[in-house]
This record gives sequence, structure tokens and C-alpha cells, in this order.
Amino acid sequence: MYTLRTILPLLLVLLHSHFGLAQEKSIQNAELVGGPCEGCEAVLDFGNGELSATDTLPGFEENKPKLKITGTIYKNDGETPAEGVILFIHHTNREGIYPTRGDAKGWERGYGYIHGWIKTGTDGRYTFYTFKPGSYSQNPAHIHPIILEPNGKYYWLSSYLFDDDPLLSDEERNNKSPRGGSNGILSLKKESGIWVGRRDYTLGKNIPNYE
Repeated sequence: MYTLRTILPLLLVLLHSHFGLAQEKSIQNAELVGGPCEGCEAVLDFGNGELSATDTLPGFEENKPKLKITGTIYKNDGETPAEGVILFIHHTNREGIYPTRGDAKGWERGYGYIHGWIKTGTDGRYTFYTFKPGSYSQNPAHIHPIILEPNGKYYWLSSYLFDDDPLLSDEERNNKSPRGGSNGILSLKKESGIWVGRRDYTLGKNIPNYE
């Protein structure tokens, strides 16, 4: 006679197999577009866990200033919310270093452990909580975003930047063709003790050889 104790392990195996195959299929169908991108495969490495439209990056609790960055990702028409889009973000610590924990492999050796994955729902919205990164090599402080569309296309987008950063160049402030459709320069406003920035994206906007 089958009991819950005997059936449960079998169900867990089947579920693990199902999600593993789904992830494998997603990676096999992946196509990098928009030009070379070292380490962009990080967006594919989200594992078997279920992603949500909100994520909190490592270091949020112990670092300041704290950030909440949110927005909407739209389909190519710039109007319809895009569901099922995965957004990968990563950045430096407060000292401008991409820190590792000593066991980093592959892309994480360069990107460090301050990163996360978000997946949009039907409303196309995304939100992540983190802290303001430090700058390095005279580059303005920035957060790197990479997009993975449901059709398997993935590509890098123009970085999140900060309007009050004295290292911002005129070229960055006046970028006429930012990847993703917005220049990413955030004007932060404090809400409930957290600095909030908003940025929307349009899939494929200003991405070379997208079609």
C-alpha cells in the first residue's frame, strides 16, 4: 500500500526533474543579442528556485544609503507590460569593489556576490532593494542590469546611474540612445527612510541587431 511517506520522495524527485528540464530548455534557447557581453550569461544562472518581482541584494541591511529601485518593463511597443522578463542586477560594495566570498566560480569571480534576479509578473513591474555602490577608476557609481526575455534573448542595458554623482560625464547625461530606452540616471527621493529611484525599460529599445 502506498502511503504519503512513500509517495512524497517520488513527488519531490519528479518536481526537481521538471524544474531542472525547464531551466535547461531556457538556457539552450538563450541567444545573446546586442553585441558582446562578458559575463552576461549570469542572467541565465538563476537556478531552480522560483523568482519573484521583488528581490533584496546581499548587504542591504548593513549598508547605507539604502536604495529601493523600481519600475516597469514594457514590450517592444513601449506600452504593454512585459510578463516573465528576468532582470539580473549586480554592483560593487561601498568601497567600489566587486567582493567575492572566496568560492566564486565563472562569472561571479568578476561580478562578486552583490547581485540578484527578478522576474516580472503580469503588470511588468520590478523592484529591488540594495545600497548605493561605490565608484572605481573615476567611473561614476553604477548598477549593471542584464535582461533575459521569455523568448530567450538576453543582453546588457545601460547602467543605473545617480543624478547627484559629480563623476557623471556630459556624454552620460545626454545619452540619446540608451539601451533599454532610458538613460538610467536616477533622481532619488527619500521615502520612509529609503532613497527611491524609478526607471522603466522597453524591450529591444536601442539594442543593435535585436530583430
